Amino acid sequence: MTDWLYRYPPLYSGILLKRYKRFFVDIQLDSGEVVTAHCPNTGPMTGVSAVGSAVQVSKSDNSQRKLAYTLELIQVHDNQPTWVGVNTILPNRIVKLALAKYLFPELGNYSQVKSEVVYGQDQKSRVDFFLTGGDGEPSIYLEVKNTTWCEGSVALFPDTETTRGQKHLRELTALLPQSRAVMLYFINRGDCTEFSPGDITDPIYGKLLRDAIALGLEVLPCRFWISPEGIRYLGLAALKI
Repeated sequence: MTDWLYRYPPLYSGILLKRYKRFFVDIQLDSGEVVTAHCPNTGPMTGVSAVGSAVQVSKSDNSQRKLAYTLELIQVHDNQPTWVGVNTILPNRIVKLALAKYLFPELGNYSQVKSEVVYGQDQKSRVDFFLTGGDGEPSIYLEVKNTTWCEGSVALFPDTETTRGQKHLRELTALLPQSRAVMLYFINRGDCTEFSPGDITDPIYGKLLRDAIALGLEVLPCRFWISPEGIRYLGLAALKI
């Protein structure tokens, strides 16, 4: 394994009692105290929100916050006991750290990394990362998608219909072939060795992804090892299209 890319702050163990209104989870801590924590994941969290699951939460010392605790990890048992990262704020931060360390050789040479760069035909979208400075190489538009749903050892995205994700694929495809367009799937669990589009939940997304690949879209299904201690990069999953 590579070194830690990210270290979690001190975490507190507990059990998931309930998730509701998307942003709230009730958790019984190991101390017996029941707390309401912020859930930084607006999606359905398919397969990673079962009541009774072991969880890990962080605690903020900001007295202005309405909820002191934040849900960070949940343990699943699809293949083996596995921690899954559910804080959707972290993947972009971690990818930025990985880009600074040049952990993705598939991207080639680049010297500058910019975040949230405006692009697209209407100039109203923002790509997660824009990479330039590769000795005459074309610029790279890099989009990141957090991925937590799986079937067996296959990570799947998306876990629900995503018109926003469809739009991102169309806009990245429109950049080809003048620029490189890359979709990076951040597989936020260490038990998946393959990646496929989630056709069951969003067949349109699956078709758009396959069409985009045929036109030159590059796909990086990146595996990460998740634990209460931190996050490590494991390398690429096999792409099954």
